[in-house]
Amino acid sequence: MGMAAVESQFHVLAVDDSSFDRKLIEKLLQKSSCQVTTVDSGYKALEFLGIESNDPNALSTSPQEVEVNLIITDYCMPGMTGYDLLKKVKESSAFKNIPVVIMSSENVPPRISRCLEEGAEEFFLKPVRMADLNKLKPHMMKTKLNNQKLEEIEKPLNVAAATAAVEPEIKDSAEVGSKILTLQSELEPKQVHLQVAQQEEQTLGNNNKRKSMEEGLSTDRSRPRFECVTTAV
Repeated sequence: MGMAAVESQFHVLAVDDSSFDRKLIEKLLQKSSCQVTTVDSGYKALEFLGIESNDPNALSTSPQEVEVNLIITDYCMPGMTGYDLLKKVKESSAFKNIPVVIMSSENVPPRISRCLEEGAEEFFLKPVRMADLNKLKPHMMKTKLNNQKLEEIEKPLNVAAATAAVEPEIKDSAEVGSKILTLQSELEPKQVHLQVAQQEEQTLGNNNKRKSMEEGLSTDRSRPRFECVTTAV
């Protein structure tokens, strides 16, 4: 896959309460062949990612199916600052590896140091220029490759999990088959005994019938025969 093909798949989440700055950063990122999603607050950024924001007015969170390769956010925003958003993302096990870049119109060294120590990849001073955004490509590339490697690792794990789910069914089938064989082995002697008893009963019945017939024949044979005697007068 060429570099241009990879770059066209980068997805950046841009967060800024200023509509002018949002449009500017969106235009610059699109020139770099990036897909851009813009939101106007840290709460909406967390909502988009599916991270709990503790905002009572926020809608129910649900993780987005689209992959996010980088988050670029303004520092000074009402409600939730860019620093607070950075901390939330880094505390999330699902999104902690997404690079986060902070922007600010104020050059305050302690603020910059605090963001970098918390895990920010870069800290840009506004107005952001194309030269600044060119620094983001290595960060996005690293995230993209890590996600691809993770998918390759998860594939055999998913296959193994599916196989493990089938094994209990096979074991259950084998257990049922074993029980059936056991019942058959227990029933076979009883069936043989029953067949023998039936055969003996049938033989005895036949013998009784034969005996009765013989007794009947013997009675007929022992009965005296009277021959007609003619007396002449």
